[in-house]
Amino acid sequence: MSATSAPTAPAETNPTENDFLATDPGQKPPGPTPSQSRFQVDIVTEAAGATEDKSPNSDASSGVPSSDKAPQESQGADPGTSGEEAKGRFRVVNFADPSAAGFDASPDAAPADGLQNGDTVMSETSLHSSTGGQHHYHYDTHTNTYYLRTFGHNTIDAVPNIDFYRQTAAPLGDKLIRPTLSELHDELDKEPFEDGFANGDELTPAEEAAAKEAADSKGVVKFGWIKGVLVRCMLNIWGVMLFIRMSWIVGQAGIGLACLIVAMATAVTTITGLSTSAIATNGFVRGGGAYYLISRSLGPEFGGSIGLIFAFANAVAVAMYVVGFAETVVELLQGADALMMDEINDVRIIGTITVILLLGISVAGMEWEAKAQIFLLFVLITAIINYFIGTFIPVKAKESVGFFGYDSAIMWENMGPNFRDETFFSVFSIFFPAATGILAGANISGDLSDPQLAIPRGTLLAILITGIVYLGVAVSTGSCIVREATGNVNDTLSSEFMLNCTDAACKFGYDFSSCQTEKYSCHHGLLNDFQVMSMVSGFGPIISAGIFSATLSSALASLVSAPKVFQALCKDNIYPGLAMFAKGYGKNNEPLRGYILTFFIALAFILIAQLNVIAPIISNFFLASYALINFSVFHASLANSPGWRPSFKYYNMWVSLAGAVLCCVVMFVINWWAALLTNVIVLGLYIYVSYKKPDVNWGSSTQALTYHQSLTHTLHLSGVEDHIKNFRPQCLVMTGYPNSRPALLDLVHSFTKNVGLMICGHIRTGSRRPNFKDISTEQSRYQRWLLKNETKAFYTPVFAEDMRQGTQYLLQAAGLGRLKPNTLVLGFKNDWRDGDMMNVETYISLIHDAFDFQFGAVILRLKEGLDVSHIQGQDDLLSSQEKSSVMKDVIVSIDTSKDSDADSSKQSSKATSLQNSPAIQKDDDDDGKATTQPLLKKDKRSPTVPLNVSDQRLLEASQQFQKKQGKGTVDVWWLFDDGGLTLLIPYLLTNKKRWKDCKIRVFIGGKINRIDHDRRAMATLLSKFRIDFSDITVLGDVNTKPKKEHVLAFEEMIEPYRLKEDDMEQEAAERLKNSEPWRITDNELELYRAKTNRQIRLNELLKEHSSTAALIVISLPLARKGTVSSALYMAWLEALSKELPPILLVRGNHQSVLTFYS
Repeated sequence: MSATSAPTAPAETNPTENDFLATDPGQKPPGPTPSQSRFQVDIVTEAAGATEDKSPNSDASSGVPSSDKAPQESQGADPGTSGEEAKGRFRVVNFADPSAAGFDASPDAAPADGLQNGDTVMSETSLHSSTGGQHHYHYDTHTNTYYLRTFGHNTIDAVPNIDFYRQTAAPLGDKLIRPTLSELHDELDKEPFEDGFANGDELTPAEEAAAKEAADSKGVVKFGWIKGVLVRCMLNIWGVMLFIRMSWIVGQAGIGLACLIVAMATAVTTITGLSTSAIATNGFVRGGGAYYLISRSLGPEFGGSIGLIFAFANAVAVAMYVVGFAETVVELLQGADALMMDEINDVRIIGTITVILLLGISVAGMEWEAKAQIFLLFVLITAIINYFIGTFIPVKAKESVGFFGYDSAIMWENMGPNFRDETFFSVFSIFFPAATGILAGANISGDLSDPQLAIPRGTLLAILITGIVYLGVAVSTGSCIVREATGNVNDTLSSEFMLNCTDAACKFGYDFSSCQTEKYSCHHGLLNDFQVMSMVSGFGPIISAGIFSATLSSALASLVSAPKVFQALCKDNIYPGLAMFAKGYGKNNEPLRGYILTFFIALAFILIAQLNVIAPIISNFFLASYALINFSVFHASLANSPGWRPSFKYYNMWVSLAGAVLCCVVMFVINWWAALLTNVIVLGLYIYVSYKKPDVNWGSSTQALTYHQSLTHTLHLSGVEDHIKNFRPQCLVMTGYPNSRPALLDLVHSFTKNVGLMICGHIRTGSRRPNFKDISTEQSRYQRWLLKNETKAFYTPVFAEDMRQGTQYLLQAAGLGRLKPNTLVLGFKNDWRDGDMMNVETYISLIHDAFDFQFGAVILRLKEGLDVSHIQGQDDLLSSQEKSSVMKDVIVSIDTSKDSDADSSKQSSKATSLQNSPAIQKDDDDDGKATTQPLLKKDKRSPTVPLNVSDQRLLEASQQFQKKQGKGTVDVWWLFDDGGLTLLIPYLLTNKKRWKDCKIRVFIGGKINRIDHDRRAMATLLSKFRIDFSDITVLGDVNTKPKKEHVLAFEEMIEPYRLKEDDMEQEAAERLKNSEPWRITDNELELYRAKTNRQIRLNELLKEHSSTAALIVISLPLARKGTVSSALYMAWLEALSKELPPILLVRGNHQSVLTFYS
């Protein structure tokens, strides 16, 4: 049955598919309810007010191909079951307000027609054509009939649809969630997806608010491009200047330069208009005008600073225009001798009454304000036409005041300049404010039905029309009015002076030469009479009405613009204290609180009644906005981001840059001190917002350019060979979760911050299948944690079969180009004797692998240990804000085994919820900066868990590198030359603020009979390296035998790990060695006896010389691969570093990292 032959029975009795498709305005069709389909979309009208009464049948037949109109015949699935199945499979995303649904859905028909099974769902959507205004109803991506005909099988895979790309439930339609990759790709027994938006689509609070507003969009007043943009811009650009200053500008500058002034001002506004159009057509524009355009393009720092001053400028502009209106009224009262008090107080009284009336119009709603604007435009255009008609009607009575009608002689005389106490730039600065106002339409972008169409069309046309009118007035006044006239009808020319007279007025028999001889004696003509256009016009009072119209319309536009921009700024929560002004009222979301604030600001300036000082600041504020809009387009084009795709093509990045520079030049031309003040205010606000770092991400061009530059510089760096002078320690630090080993993180960060690269490596192992989605979310979560703690590092987790394989992955693949690690940093394996010795084999293999990859190796040992992840509360990583927006009910497994400070891979058997972290909280008075390891603090929600003594010590030790180190020493035991890394790390460390009071002491090995010589040689080397040191100690007794009890203690320590091959058969010994390769053979022990004794002896010397050091840095002993067993090597490291202050065992890759050549 086709849709065209649908029966006319009511929907309740015969619910056909046609009833689904055909809707009446204001009525939503029956369809799958939210509980049935995650992909449900209602029929939504894309533009408000575009609903038209049409026959349902004709709508359906014209909107849908006949092949797709067949009704759903097969309804095998029981509605109840299919609904439940869908409920289990799909999450509901439906922003639509149920109260707005003005239909009575049939409870029986809808589920049956809406669903066949849990995988195939049907929904409808409507796209409203912006040109024709017709409704096109079509099946969306989940319609089973559509798929059956398109692909030949049912699928939940989605075809392209505009609703998938919406950020919120915008007025244009509902947001639709496409099937996730997991739903389409994962095995059926797996959970198809978790709650949350894909790919950074999390809604910010501002967007959630926008979604809420958009849901209740019934009856909202939206304007087209004429009423919304063109009318507003024309009214704002045509100010008082048109009637009372344009003629004076022509008198001063002449017709030629007056036209140049208009052209220059128009050039600035045209370039800005083009830039505004480009930004406005690069995506959906919400309310906020200039602030919205700049903030979404350049980021919150520029947007927040310019938004505040732009809103303030508009508020003060209200006062400017109202005072201009009041002054004109007072002049009329003065002429009629009807002043109430004196001039100043009359301006205040009339201004206050006027601004209260304007506030009333604004608060009444945008529709009333728009009607008032249309009326004012009509008056203004009438006044302009009235003036031009008057120029063609020469009146004898007007000749004495300088008006003679169009004449080439007058035109030629007025062509050149005749500056009186003015310069070209001072005249330009007086005119330029008359050209501003081009953003009046963009400022109410949220109230436009189609901002992308309206803003370019309305703004550019308004600039063109107003520019032509300004030029027309300049040429016409200069062609029919002389510069100066006495106003005396008796100043006619006698016949004897006719020959000597050269002025244009002489031609008409008037002698105005007395104006040049007696200064200030004449009060008429272009130079002297501001009201000359009123005199010329056909009917004078209409010009007065035009002046009233120009001032009131500009005041009204500014009174509407300021609260709208301010409301958008407050909604984004850039300045937290201003959030109360974000609230809107009524169906139009009117910012009533913003109106009241604007009213009081305007009233304060009206009461001053003298705005000669404040006016240039207002112009400068507007110009700063224009400059940033132009710069935004240049910046976005320069960043070359794929997201910069304006549909408006008539812009050029270099023209926009020139426009930005022009705006800055004009700012200083108009008033240099006001320009400086504006720049200082913008800079101050920029610094404040940068410091506060608002939690917003708008994909600004600043981000795009940062990426572009990073990529360019990284590639450029890759083409340059490394040089010793530029060597930087670039560390791959095996931290596991970055918060689990704070001491390791803090110490390495101390010498890599702003110097070298730091990558926090984390190897995730385990028998379960790797969940790569988890590792991706954890990567972004912990990277945020590092940024929050101001740790300049990258977190890089990998899945691997075991620790060694994962480390090899990182050694090979971590980094990019020249930004690759060259030093592996490990925590010392304090508990190596307690666990499985194969872990020790793996641990020692990491060091061998590092040397195989030509990496340096660094091991940090704290006698208390490094790993604090088993202490309850250590997983409370993120701020409450991040937890609420991101974490939801995520469980993170952390390493709870205290047995290894080096092994960052073990999956914990104990999972701790990030939501329930009890004992350790950040101090309230911690000035907003979280430390890597929060302090122990009683939680308000749960009792403090008491820590045992060892954990308390561990916690304190883990924080020791966060504090200032005081006047201690960093003892460098540079026993073997590894290229200089052992010396470079302490030097970099003592350059940092926390370590700057520590002195470097150098210890070297030497012979007893050459101690002085060795000390001098080392001092010379250090001075050539330009490294400050406080002392050099030459150890002549390194090779002395260690104390017997220490040797016995060592032998007792290694006893369980010996192979003892002499006590068993050779075959059994080999078999045991193969199964347990870490075992120490008797042969090996004897071979390396001297090296073993050296480690024990060095420990004795370290205790003797460096027991009070803040940090010991010592050369890491090397073990030949395949010859020294891992247990023996581990025992050497243990013997060397036990019972000492924090010790760093360092071995470079034996390539020079220090040079004394320039």
